[in-house]
Amino acid sequence: MKICNFSYKNPFIEQRRIGIITDDNQLIDPNLCWQLDYQREGFSNYEERANHKIPTSLSKLLKTSDDPIEDLTEAYALFLFFQKVGINELANGTPISFDLSTEKNIQFHCPIDKISTYRDFYAHEKHVKKGFEKRKEPIPEAWYEIPAYYKGATEGFIGPEETIPWPSYTNVLDYELEFAVVMGRDGKNIKAEEALDHIFGYTILNDISARDIQKKEMSIRLGPAKGKDFCSVLGPVIVTADEFEGKEPNLLMTAKINGEEWSRGYTGDSHYTWAQMIEHASKEEFIVAGDVLGSGTVGTGCGLELDRWIQEGDEIELHVEKIGSLKNKIGNKRGK
Repeated sequence: MKICNFSYKNPFIEQRRIGIITDDNQLIDPNLCWQLDYQREGFSNYEERANHKIPTSLSKLLKTSDDPIEDLTEAYALFLFFQKVGINELANGTPISFDLSTEKNIQFHCPIDKISTYRDFYAHEKHVKKGFEKRKEPIPEAWYEIPAYYKGATEGFIGPEETIPWPSYTNVLDYELEFAVVMGRDGKNIKAEEALDHIFGYTILNDISARDIQKKEMSIRLGPAKGKDFCSVLGPVIVTADEFEGKEPNLLMTAKINGEEWSRGYTGDSHYTWAQMIEHASKEEFIVAGDVLGSGTVGTGCGLELDRWIQEGDEIELHVEKIGSLKNKIGNKRGK
């Protein structure tokens, strides 16, 4: 399933909500599917019951459900039943699904409404090697010993089609083509052989970087902080882990700037597996449902590697096969 976070200009469902996007371009609201089911069964508190079954918040669903993928699959099955019998609305006229080929009032957001903790790894050797080459240094031996990561802010995340802010304090902005997982189950001291059972799904990450301020931060062996925390981009959807049959996918990744391809690589190019990264991150600490883990930049996946730099107004499209395309525009520098 492709899971999204959307809003709809309608007096009944104005807030952001979980959605399921089908292969035939239908957008299903799983919470409203349950509302309709309880309404047809004669319950007066159908909305309350539906919110208990599948809340409108993906973050809340992940934190309260024993099996969120199964719950969403059950809601999808309800939709197929209603479709078969020709019902698509609650009693007040609220639709439970939308045809995205014709519906113009849908807006998509970051696919998870609240991120518990954000960890971004540094797992692609080609990217790491290029960075150390620029500093005329070898890759540290420690990089081959542990899957290192940094923890970033969670409040700056935006979604597809939103404008990427250009902070007032930087003159050098960069994109980073990354793959990410959203965790669906809590765990501490997770073993690698069990790690994939904790993943809810996979998505695209654009880890936006202010390279000049990041360089200063890293020169004093701290950070990144202001070089990263103002914005990260996630989306456009989360593809649930069951779509990959319990295996780590190896998917083609590309980045286009104003329609021209700049970056190309594969998710499987990573030196470390997701299982290894999850095992390491969970040692003596909890990874919880709603956490987001980034893979780090794929080789060739940023302007720093290529000595090419994005500019104000540029259109960025990150594409990962089987996930989709994450499109954003670079805004003007703050304070101009």
